[in-house]
Amino acid sequence: MITSNCLVRPNKRPVAWSEIKLLILDCDGVLTDGRIVYGNGGLDIKNFHASDGMGFMLLKAAKIPVAIVTGRSSEALAYRCRDLGIELLFQNVANKLQCVNELLENLNMSFDNVVYMGDDWNDVPCMRRAAFSVAPANALPEIQKIADHTTETAGGLGAVRECISYIMHKKGIFERAVIDFLEGIC
Repeated sequence: MITSNCLVRPNKRPVAWSEIKLLILDCDGVLTDGRIVYGNGGLDIKNFHASDGMGFMLLKAAKIPVAIVTGRSSEALAYRCRDLGIELLFQNVANKLQCVNELLENLNMSFDNVVYMGDDWNDVPCMRRAAFSVAPANALPEIQKIADHTTETAGGLGAVRECISYIMHKKGIFERAVIDFLEGIC
């Protein structure tokens, strides 16, 4: 059994869903199925799920920003973020907790405003501090035990969309976001 102070959660208080203002995601294993494919010339290829993309559009309609914090660097991820209008992208991050602390300071927010979704050990420091943490169904079992919620769907197959729907329902804003989205395109 692994024991570490890093696995001990600070005193956890009930989630104030009305205070959730930011979704932070890992990439590999969360937005993707975790596979890393290299093409000719070192080109990296990632599969993203269209369902997650619609979830991001609904969050945008609800004015809840998304940040992606990943330990790797990927032009495919940068392209996907540009395509979806996700401006808060942090790649090649060795210390996710330090990066997220700086991000929250710049946004004048705290971990009480964050839902964090991750799937591996490098996500744990942020997961244990977030107001609410989520792991995809394909996360390591130990990470699922640390998370407040585990999706039924695997990363890369719509787990982020499931997480987004969960957040929006808990905040009581799902229907309004759908209406705002639809009115924006009609």
